[in-house]
Amino acid sequence: MTEGTWLAIGVQASGKSTVADLLAHQFERGVHIRGGQFYRWAVNGWVHPWSEDSEEAQRHLDLRYRLSALAANEYCDAGFTTVVQDNLYGEDVRTWLRRVTVRPRHLVVLRPTVAVVRERDKARRATVGKVAYRQGEESIQELDELLDATPKVGLWLDTSAQTPFETMQEILERRFEAIVDAVI
Repeated sequence: MTEGTWLAIGVQASGKSTVADLLAHQFERGVHIRGGQFYRWAVNGWVHPWSEDSEEAQRHLDLRYRLSALAANEYCDAGFTTVVQDNLYGEDVRTWLRRVTVRPRHLVVLRPTVAVVRERDKARRATVGKVAYRQGEESIQELDELLDATPKVGLWLDTSAQTPFETMQEILERRFEAIVDAVI
């Protein structure tokens, strides 16, 4: 039996990838969908949100979100519990959840403090060379403020003092708080 779809969101370097992967591994039939992969498959022509062509960038972002919701539905229909992690903010979260037809739908918002995200980003740069925040793009603070425009539904966690494993455990312990079927 599937536990439906889980959407894990938060700013870059908030722990979404690690926590989503840990969570997906907890289910007998679990899938982890990384929303960012959908744009990486376009070998030419993809327009990013920080581009000057904001209308085309938004169109491509909407495509990315539609594809991840579609994939989540298909995996769930095949009997998999699906965990999707991506950078969604504001009404895009509600729109994404409405596209998912499988029940239950869960939303988990990882929201460590800006200072902790800054430290995690620094550590990632030093250890694996992964850069989440480039000069000239949205700052950590600006992205964190976008979460303020996100519907206050689901399970919101300040994961500043938690390991990814502890976060995953808390999500499972509070899984019923993450269900958003009645409010979306």
